[in-house]
Amino acid sequence: MSTIGATQPLPESRSSTGFRLAMLLPGALVTFFLILFALGLVVFLALRGNDGSLLGAGFTFANFITVASDPLYWTVTLRSLAIAGLVTLATVVTAYPVAYYLAFHAGRRRGLLLFLVTLPFWTSYLLRVFAWKIVLAYNGVLNSALIESGIWSEPTLAFLNTPAAVVVTLAHAYAPFAILPIYVALDTIPKSLLEAASDLGARPFTSFRRVVLPNSMPGVLAAALVVFVPTVGDYVTPALVGGPASTMIGSLIQAQFGKANDWPFGAALAVAVMLVILAVVLVVRSADRRFGSRS
Repeated sequence: MSTIGATQPLPESRSSTGFRLAMLLPGALVTFFLILFALGLVVFLALRGNDGSLLGAGFTFANFITVASDPLYWTVTLRSLAIAGLVTLATVVTAYPVAYYLAFHAGRRRGLLLFLVTLPFWTSYLLRVFAWKIVLAYNGVLNSALIESGIWSEPTLAFLNTPAAVVVTLAHAYAPFAILPIYVALDTIPKSLLEAASDLGARPFTSFRRVVLPNSMPGVLAAALVVFVPTVGDYVTPALVGGPASTMIGSLIQAQFGKANDWPFGAALAVAVMLVILAVVLVVRSADRRFGSRS
């Protein structure tokens, strides 16, 4: 009798079930109110007409029709995608060697170097953008250095208020977000694979091309996604270091919720951008699965 009773699973106590529910409740509330509710409110506003009130009046598709038919928004959206794509490319290309060094050559200095990589998180994003504004300004650090070195005789306006300034500033701001996922992907590659490639006579570049790079592609795609998604809708950096030619879709959305006081149309622009980003995410996920199946 005692043996049979010992093999039967003990029923879960009510206190244990209540504890689990209590632990899940904060996350569920945050998910609902900060994500689902906010997203539903944006979609709701996008389908409303603007009558000057907070939630608009009536239901209409006029906002989406304007977004789809007006070439201005197509131009700004494509410009935003191009700038975000350049930022992503520049960030990933510069982050990969840093992550590679951290994973395979840092040794005892790895902890210190990882600390230095995450150090920008300790400073405000706005401070970093303002720092680049000082560097690229007419009388800024870069112009002063070029004049002192004799390369140029007078300051130039070619650095600030340009799309290139936006790309450089955003690439620097999001560099840690690219370095860390790539580093994690590289660090998880079994060293035995590299040793086997070396034993089979593969040269270092061949080992990198056939072993390291394919196995690190999930981290590269994750880094690209982490950088691309927020930069598409960024409006602070274009406003501070970019000019009229650097206006991005985030600036137009902010203007609709601000000076224009047209929240329904701003919500429609936001929904359109979310759909574009969703398409990009689906493409990246399919590419991730393809690389995962190969490896």
